[in-house]
Amino acid sequence: MSTSSQREERAARLAQIQAAQRRSSRRQTAIVLGVIGTLVTGLIAATAVVLVGESRRTSQLEAQAGQEIEGVETFDGLSFDHVTTEVDYPQTPPVGGEHNAVWQNCGVYDAPVVDEHAVHSLEHGAVWLTHSPDLPADQVAALHALADGRPYVMVSPYEGQPSPVVATAWGVQLQLDDAEDERLPVFVRKYLLNPELPEAGALCSNGVGSPA
Repeated sequence: MSTSSQREERAARLAQIQAAQRRSSRRQTAIVLGVIGTLVTGLIAATAVVLVGESRRTSQLEAQAGQEIEGVETFDGLSFDHVTTEVDYPQTPPVGGEHNAVWQNCGVYDAPVVDEHAVHSLEHGAVWLTHSPDLPADQVAALHALADGRPYVMVSPYEGQPSPVVATAWGVQLQLDDAEDERLPVFVRKYLLNPELPEAGALCSNGVGSPA
């Protein structure tokens, strides 16, 4: 075979190989695009499902917060006076009354906080979630999650309280057996930043305490 014929044959084989490679590349691109399209569609659908579910949960929570919550105790006639001494509160934890002039910074605490400072935070519209020191770690984590993104929620252990978990806002309190009780997030939604309080919305930071 002449040199010229060999070059032509090699060129023809090369053209065939290149054409096959291009076809293969197009098939792979189509497959990749199909997979990406499927993933994007699935992601959009999954995101939509999450958003719709969250919207429904929020609407349900708001509806429940508009109703009376079973088990909530109400306390009237609480003093808003500032004092410099310790206060003998009749409730454990306290739900209001005389308190220190400096409030407790809201957030999550691993150790108990001072009642008189915490009560001032309640006057600012805070919700105080307390738990027995021996509450299981997963339930403590659930309480911490309720404080996430909410600058007016305090969480702290409380020695000697009457139930494993207690939710407190100014003048109201709910005793619970565990942190998974469905009434707990409803309580937070209902009483957080209660507009009827004279100092609702005042700072729950720049006071005392260093949240975890």
